[in-house]
Amino acid sequence: MTEKVTLVGGGLAGSLMSIYLAKRGYDVYIYERCGDMRAGNYQGGRSINLALSTRGLRGLAKVGLDQDVLDISIPMTGRMMHSVDGALKYQPYGKDGQAIYSVSRGQLNIKLLQLADQYPNIHMFFNCKCVSTNLETCETTYVNEHGETIVDKADVVLGTDGAFSALRDAMQRTSRFNFSQTYENYGYKELEIVPNANGDFQLDKNCLHIWPRQSFMMIALPNPGGNFTCTLFMPFDGNPGIDQLTTPEEITAFFQLHFPDAMSMMPGLVDDYMNNPTGVLATMRCYPWVRGNNALMGDSAHAVVPFYGQGMNCSFEDCVVLDECIEELGGEWGSVLDAYQKLRKPNADAIANLALQNFVEMRDLVGSDAFLHKKKVEHMLSEKHPDLFVSQYERVTFSTRDYAEALAYGELNDRVLESIIQNKWEEKLDDRAFVETLFADHQ
Repeated sequence: MTEKVTLVGGGLAGSLMSIYLAKRGYDVYIYERCGDMRAGNYQGGRSINLALSTRGLRGLAKVGLDQDVLDISIPMTGRMMHSVDGALKYQPYGKDGQAIYSVSRGQLNIKLLQLADQYPNIHMFFNCKCVSTNLETCETTYVNEHGETIVDKADVVLGTDGAFSALRDAMQRTSRFNFSQTYENYGYKELEIVPNANGDFQLDKNCLHIWPRQSFMMIALPNPGGNFTCTLFMPFDGNPGIDQLTTPEEITAFFQLHFPDAMSMMPGLVDDYMNNPTGVLATMRCYPWVRGNNALMGDSAHAVVPFYGQGMNCSFEDCVVLDECIEELGGEWGSVLDAYQKLRKPNADAIANLALQNFVEMRDLVGSDAFLHKKKVEHMLSEKHPDLFVSQYERVTFSTRDYAEALAYGELNDRVLESIIQNKWEEKLDDRAFVETLFADHQ
């Protein structure tokens, strides 16, 4: 008898995991709270842009979607920092040819759903809100848009229903389940830089643009239509705070003071600021991710702040690892799910920490000469001795090595870089023996 796997949530992780499972012959049921995005029912409120990198591309490649998604993406080869006076400073993300890709969340999700629809053993139900779960029997209960109740019984239930997961909520009511939820004192507003009169980009389209202002910042990612999705990150309690800018005059004055070069490109600024919801930033950690034949994936297991651009990439990597566990352990679900959570938990914690670190870097440091010099030295080491030195950013973004390894090596790299800069040893970096000794001394 074919085993049935139910996915609570048909977003990015749920739709990708459904295809992995269908390819292995499972009978797959997806229940999604929102409407079918393929019918034009994409609901905003979350960033419409995502930064796709190596881990996410690997997840898509396993189902043959990587090139299709790259075709609707825009490569970003580095950061472009905007100072208050309009001066620009560029910092490459990696080596020549390396880039991260700005892609529409909605378009990516639609491509995954379209592919899932090609599998006869995937059954999708939309506008179905999960209202209860029975972890012992793998039963989940939903209410659809007509108010009808649906009870689903499966062999395995996977929670891919996001940061406020119904499946995780049920796990939180069990014994010895650890959970933490930490909100930053920062909110965010989504804004827009529009195309010029010819429909072209008004900024370099192959950069992620950052306006670092120490206690707050704005970023912008390109869209294929020539516009940029901007996100302003500001404290709730500040001078001013994000919710304290309430009138058109206050909003205009604030942006004229802090983002004058962007103002002329944002004709809808005041309306966007006043009408778009204020988002919140939270880190959620929990463990165990598994109860019986129920398991958490993606944001339901490890919601992170967005400042390393790894939320989606990490979730897709969950799918890759779970699929590999099924392959290795032959579909014995008790062993599969336990192996999956033990492999992923340390890495989920690591990327949560890395994302919080990167927020400070993007907000406070990227515009400073000292930071840019440090990045220049880092780039020199990476170019001259790629087998000895790999930056933390490269390990996270352009490899599939463990996030936990990237976190540990980043601390070593920082010690080495600080030593080089303090002692003015830049001219010695051609000497391989010197660099080897330097790393050995700082282990």
